[in-house]
Amino acid sequence: MLSTFPKHTLNVLIMLACASAWSAADEPKTAYFVDGYHGGVYGHYPPGYTGFLVDQLKANPNWKINLEIEPETWDVAKVYEPKAYEAFKKMMEDQSEAGQIEVVNPSYAQSYFFQSSGESAIRQFDYGIRKMRDHFPGVRYTTYSSEEPCFTSCLPPLLKSFGFDFAVLKNPDTCWGGYTSAYGGELVNWIGPDGTSILTVPRYACEELQSDSSWQTTAFENSPKYIDACLKAGIANPVGMCLQDAGWRNGPWLGSGRKGEVTSHYVKWRDYIRNITQAKTDDDWHFSQEDVKPGLMWGAQVLQRIAQQSRRAEQRLIVAEKMAAMNFIDQRRPPMTAAIDEAWHNVLLSQHHDCWIVPYNGRLGNTWADQVRRWTNLSNAVSNLSISRSLESLLDTDGKRSGRFVRLFNPTAESIDAVVPVPIQKNDKRSRFVSLADDGRRFSTQVIASGSPSQNALLIRGKVPPMGYTTVELRDDVKATENAVTTRASDDAVVIESDLYRIEFDLAHGGTIRSLVAKTLADREFVDTKNKHRFNELSGYFFEQGEFQSSADQPAQVRIIEDGPLRAVVEFSGTIADNPFVQRVSVTQGSPTIDCSVRIDWLGNPRIGEFEDKNGYKNRRRAAYDDRFKLLTLFPVNLNNQKVAKNAAFDVCESKLTDTFYNSWEDIKHNVILDWVDVADGSGDYGLAMLSDHTTSYTHGPNFPLGLTIQYAGKGLWGRDYRVEGPTEVRYALMPHAGHWDKARVPAVAASWQQPVIGEMSRGAAKRVRSLIDPGDSGWEVPAMFVREGTLIVRLFNASGDDSPQDLKIGFHAEKIELVELDGRVIEQLEPEFDSANQQLLRLQIPRFGIRTIQFSKARKR
Repeated sequence: MLSTFPKHTLNVLIMLACASAWSAADEPKTAYFVDGYHGGVYGHYPPGYTGFLVDQLKANPNWKINLEIEPETWDVAKVYEPKAYEAFKKMMEDQSEAGQIEVVNPSYAQSYFFQSSGESAIRQFDYGIRKMRDHFPGVRYTTYSSEEPCFTSCLPPLLKSFGFDFAVLKNPDTCWGGYTSAYGGELVNWIGPDGTSILTVPRYACEELQSDSSWQTTAFENSPKYIDACLKAGIANPVGMCLQDAGWRNGPWLGSGRKGEVTSHYVKWRDYIRNITQAKTDDDWHFSQEDVKPGLMWGAQVLQRIAQQSRRAEQRLIVAEKMAAMNFIDQRRPPMTAAIDEAWHNVLLSQHHDCWIVPYNGRLGNTWADQVRRWTNLSNAVSNLSISRSLESLLDTDGKRSGRFVRLFNPTAESIDAVVPVPIQKNDKRSRFVSLADDGRRFSTQVIASGSPSQNALLIRGKVPPMGYTTVELRDDVKATENAVTTRASDDAVVIESDLYRIEFDLAHGGTIRSLVAKTLADREFVDTKNKHRFNELSGYFFEQGEFQSSADQPAQVRIIEDGPLRAVVEFSGTIADNPFVQRVSVTQGSPTIDCSVRIDWLGNPRIGEFEDKNGYKNRRRAAYDDRFKLLTLFPVNLNNQKVAKNAAFDVCESKLTDTFYNSWEDIKHNVILDWVDVADGSGDYGLAMLSDHTTSYTHGPNFPLGLTIQYAGKGLWGRDYRVEGPTEVRYALMPHAGHWDKARVPAVAASWQQPVIGEMSRGAAKRVRSLIDPGDSGWEVPAMFVREGTLIVRLFNASGDDSPQDLKIGFHAEKIELVELDGRVIEQLEPEFDSANQQLLRLQIPRFGIRTIQFSKARKR
């Protein structure tokens, strides 16, 4: 074909082709870069920094920045940098494509999200956006992005409900605390647990972890190697990212943007996705919670205490809001709105990512750990006062009556048969009272110690409706009809028995459990007696001694703390590596949970973990990672072909992991227990759920039993020594069950364990049952019920039900009922129906793991 051209023409064509090839090779490759700042007044935002930002934006008019700054920062900037604040505010007004600033994370305290409840995630955005509107009312929230691994699987429905269009799953320059799975190309549809989709920039499949780092991916600087890898992977418009720490004074992270043969253009995330990419994809990523890979210092005592304090404050505040809502509807008493808002601010700050990854940072007496203790103490004080005020009002709603009554309040969505401690005056007598239930059953009562020098508690059993209360009468002229909880002791064993369980403890082996029989499950034995580990054994590697130590190595002494008729509590005292420990186990009449606790009074500073880690900065291999060597409480359970499920915020993850173990930064696995982990047999006939009082790690593998991490003591990130400082105290619970976790209602049991029924002696009340919100057998939870500006807000979560329409029973009247988004946009006005008993119903369809928010205007007692 070439021979048909004249020779001089052929030479010209060859020269042109060579020139074109040379020009293409020499032409800079185009890429994009997301620059910006991360931090705030609590994390890092030095004085004068607003002025620095303004000066840099003016000096670099083509520079675009993406901000993840704690909203309260602007309160401080407004006072201490008024001129710079006003100039910055003016810049923020331009939300067009020409504007230089996009706010990508307006959450109140930059939570990791994987360590707290779904309701807390909602409040992070709600309170953060409200604070931001105080300063920048016109700011739009389009893209969610974070410099830290602040990700959890339920973010798609939350973000969409707050009005976000896009999300980003990269955190290239701050992977100390973890990262997400590498997946996909330029864009993916991140599919949440309820099926909600949000267009997302992932951590590309080709975005590797940086080879010479233990905290970065290759996307942190748009190196030619990274851009080449992206182009080879078919990513037409590769993008890198670094949200610089507020306080750094680099200005544009990549300077002019030219790096070798790559020219990077600074972009805002919204403009990159909308205008540079095709803004759509067919790649649906059904993102699992196990695609979040957090590598925190699980088991370190300081982190353990932070997690416990944050969890207690979070759950107590949610209960306080629910009780205040009941009081508002029944008694028209307004809630302590300003105080509760401030309490939420403090709870949200306790979830700040820096609390969890650098708890020791800060001045002596003012570290993150110190601040968490103060924040949660303040929140708890508000919650306790609010609950006290609600109880005072709700206890005397029926006037003076003859007889003795107790009112029991249930803050959860599940009707519960509960044994409840009710404060009474101090006495040493056994109770002579019997409680009368509505169905005619008669239960004994039981006096127990309450921990107060002037009070005891009276245990009372009653069936309490969802999101409401029941009134129980106490009588001393009738006999109980239900079998009592019993305790029996011999020289080598102790047996406690309730209507549901028979548990036998081995005194010769540290008080471990050698038999756990579920009586209502055909007397099934749940302890794997063939396993080398014992059930409820403490075991860990003490590396200074060079060996594993176990609580089962030594005999234990037993003390019976409570001996029925409603509850039995046994306490075992022993030693592990010469350190004294106390474990308690209790069973309660009618309760599906076996409550447990452990306290270890450390002698000196034992070292517990795989080895002595001497460099916590750049090394990827870390002693703090492999949980097999930490001190664990182990539960070898008699189940074949075991499968694991675990909850996350507004999600339950069916685990795909072969095991939970890793020992190097590049191999992180999601081994996190938020509220519960469930191990079931392969057929789904039986299972054992483990509940934890705090977020930590769990263990499980083909040749390793289910376990709860109790203690790590050694070097961690940045070479910091995570020592033991005082005793270790942990609460947990076990729940043997039949069927899959959803059929066994594990989420509902976990909710009632964290938000137990509250009981108070009534000043005289009629025998009455009241339920404000009743989801029936739908499997729906009520994670929140609160009053805002006179409107009742009720949040629903389909924790274990199917997708079919269900009826929600409403025990009050409202003039208007609306289904709303999390940002307040009205989706639909709901019209109630009435059943044959004149019970008001709302017909709703909520997808599995979906949430819905309903607002009731002018709600009042019927």
